Amino acid sequence: MTNKAFDKKTLADFRQRMHAAGTRFLFVDETENTDEHVHVYFIGVHKGRETIFDAVLYTLRLQHESEMFEIAEHKAARHFPQYKKITYREDENGNLQALDSLEEEIGLYMAEVMMELEEEGAVKVREHVDVDEHLDFGVGLDVGLHVEKITPKVIEKFISDFNSGTLSLDPTLYSFQTQGEEA
Repeated sequence: MTNKAFDKKTLADFRQRMHAAGTRFLFVDETENTDEHVHVYFIGVHKGRETIFDAVLYTLRLQHESEMFEIAEHKAARHFPQYKKITYREDENGNLQALDSLEEEIGLYMAEVMMELEEEGAVKVREHVDVDEHLDFGVGLDVGLHVEKITPKVIEKFISDFNSGTLSLDPTLYSFQTQGEEA
């Protein structure tokens, strides 16, 4: 099976769609994007061949929170013999239903673990670009950036720097604190 992202017709179609949108990228699914996480396609060169990159860009703060959650979930699975993932259910009106007692206990335990990890600064993240050449379509990029928000301007700058070979990643390890509400 060939990767259609290297096909000249597919590239021409994407180039035309990007031109019509007035950007160097296309959102893969705009409804899933947030201020801290976006999924886009853009055109660039990989190993001497023009292709479409399938890129997920996110803030280091989001990566930090995700990694803390994964560690807390792992510890909860070890701590509770009857562990089950917490699933939030909605009633017929779209309101969240109350968690059962086990889910509530697991959730509280995970929150405590995450607070401890945060206090200790145990989880550290840094800017990175990971390449995945094994997608069915395109070349995958997993990109963590030390920015407050992933805006169209941030996306455009990343694409420009990535495609020109001038991308400079910050090697600093970062740890974040949860932003609590002010009293």
